[in-house]
Amino acid sequence: MKRSLLILFLSACLAPQIAFANTITLETALSRTLEKNPEIVQARLALEQAAGRRLVFRSNMFPDLSMQGALGVQGGKRPDEPTLRPFAFARGFFTQPLFDAAIPASNRRGDIEVLIAQQRLNVAIVGHLHTTRVAFYTALYNDALRTLGEAQRARLDENVTTQSERYSAGQANRAAIMSAQLLERELEPRIQEVQRAYEGALLALTTDMGSPDDTTRPAGELQFVPVHYDVAAETPIALSERADLQLARLVVRAAAEDQRIIEAQYFPSVDATISGTGIPVTIHTATKGAASSANNTISSEIAGGFAVTWRVIDNGKVGGAVARQRAIREMNEVSLRQLETNVSFDLQRIANNIHAIEGRWKALNAAVSGADQNVNVVQRTLAEGLSSQLEFRTAESSFLETKSALLTAAYQQNIARAEWDRATGRYFQFSNDTGRKVR
Repeated sequence: MKRSLLILFLSACLAPQIAFANTITLETALSRTLEKNPEIVQARLALEQAAGRRLVFRSNMFPDLSMQGALGVQGGKRPDEPTLRPFAFARGFFTQPLFDAAIPASNRRGDIEVLIAQQRLNVAIVGHLHTTRVAFYTALYNDALRTLGEAQRARLDENVTTQSERYSAGQANRAAIMSAQLLERELEPRIQEVQRAYEGALLALTTDMGSPDDTTRPAGELQFVPVHYDVAAETPIALSERADLQLARLVVRAAAEDQRIIEAQYFPSVDATISGTGIPVTIHTATKGAASSANNTISSEIAGGFAVTWRVIDNGKVGGAVARQRAIREMNEVSLRQLETNVSFDLQRIANNIHAIEGRWKALNAAVSGADQNVNVVQRTLAEGLSSQLEFRTAESSFLETKSALLTAAYQQNIARAEWDRATGRYFQFSNDTGRKVR
């Protein structure tokens, strides 16, 4: 018996600590997403690959050295000579580009390749941080609705108990008990629905954090914070700092450099070349049936000069490639202009939405206290037999709907603020200045 009491006591003491240990804040959720999200990890690896691709783009400016060699055995019968004699020779080629119109564009294209990979990493970070934030708010919202439903169910259960006592005392009929029980059961599907939505939000949150088997729960509650955004002042910031716009601009620059690399084939290229041949062993040739010292030759040579290559007629091969790449660049430019044009519209839409939500929240906040007082008064008068079940049901439904709408307004405002941060590029800035970063 004492052991059982001790276990119950320890469980009661440790339960709050365990519950607290399993909770997670928004900042921690964002940090885990940044560290463990699979797509973000892949984008980091792609950034390392881009460094290798930059070397490939730069390779045409470096010298090229190649070697050829042959090793074998020479056979034949000669007087005073062995039947088999080994031989070997080697050739070397060295080429250094002196003039190539593609080299400057290739160097710039290699640098842009790394910048594109960095911006793709930034886009992945922004997208998944936003997804994590929305899932976190959604979980808090559904948990708040579930808590509200549980509180309402407790109130309705109290009403059932009151009507049962009045029935036992002969002050109410059995219909009053049935009405109270029916009102309580009507709330159960709603609680189950928000519970399923809460579990779905938790699954989305843990999956985006890269730990779908995690049992953590979001901590905190939704807060409504009055805000005012200046669309005119925020639009230039969004245009300069949004990762997707930076990526789109880099894609346009990359397409332009690719076009210049192709156009470089119109111009001649000049290379400095050096070649050499070395034969380190003697090779005999038969003369009058006897070996002669004059025939023991060692042929080694080295030659240097310049090589000029100029494509005079391309038969449309280069021209067609240039036209195709020009079309790709122009399509990227059109997409970029469309994205830049949509920035101000998106910011204005979000600002208007936040303003409308704030007005709705103020109206609901003023109405919820009155609805709460009304349902308390009706519940007391119902216990005294002065109100009907219909009046109590109407008052309770009005309070539940008003309180739910207030929570919905707070949730919508938090989601709109998250959308604003993403639309203005505040999740992550592609800049060395980290002092202005919000996330």
